[in-house]
Amino acid sequence: MAFYSVNRRFVAGLALAGFMLAVAGCQSSDNGILDFGFGKKDPTAPPPPQDPQVLASQLRAYCPKVTLRDGTAFFNTYAKGAGAKPKKKKGDTAADAEAEAAAAAAQAGPDGTPVDPNRDPAKIIYQASITDVTRDCTHENGQLTMKIAVAGKVVPGPMFAPGTVTMPIRVAVQHGPDVLYSQLHQYQVQVTDPSAATQFVFTDANVVVPEPTARDYQAYAGYDENTPAPAADKSKGKRKKRVAAAATN
Repeated sequence: MAFYSVNRRFVAGLALAGFMLAVAGCQSSDNGILDFGFGKKDPTAPPPPQDPQVLASQLRAYCPKVTLRDGTAFFNTYAKGAGAKPKKKKGDTAADAEAEAAAAAAQAGPDGTPVDPNRDPAKIIYQASITDVTRDCTHENGQLTMKIAVAGKVVPGPMFAPGTVTMPIRVAVQHGPDVLYSQLHQYQVQVTDPSAATQFVFTDANVVVPEPTARDYQAYAGYDENTPAPAADKSKGKRKKRVAAAATN
């Protein structure tokens, strides 16, 4: 009986020693963390993919998107004299007060709020809007050439009269804060039907900018009413003064 008991203890001791050696071997390979083979890297596996880069072939197929800036999708044409005030009669205080009251009433909206006399909705001749923009691109000789098209419509207003509406359409391309291209076009559309909208399509086919090195160009198209007034011809004024002076001599 004693021999059997000793044998059983001896075998149990050997088993425990073997388990401790196995655990020590596992610990030595993973900084004290048990690792039973899960999550081990396969030395034959390919390396993980790197961050995607823009290829030259992708840049050659790149065509910047065209967008509309806020407030550039609409353009209104107003009747002349929309903001003209009634002429006052000299020495007639009552007439002056009446004229001023009438002018104030005419420049107020239905809710009583002031209306810009130069932008009175009741004086609109045409109301134009841009409904869609698109583009086409070609890459050649280190340059990107874009053809930018603008589609829209002109709707007759309360003061409609058949004629031609001139719309200031600007096309521009930017790279960050840098303006690569900017052109203002005075595009004309003939409007004759007072009962329907007149459709139009404008195209700028000469947008040429340097070949991009990344997909980070931005193109814009829209109405631009903030155009500087043409400079007055001072020579004409001087000529008139000289003529007047000669006439008095």
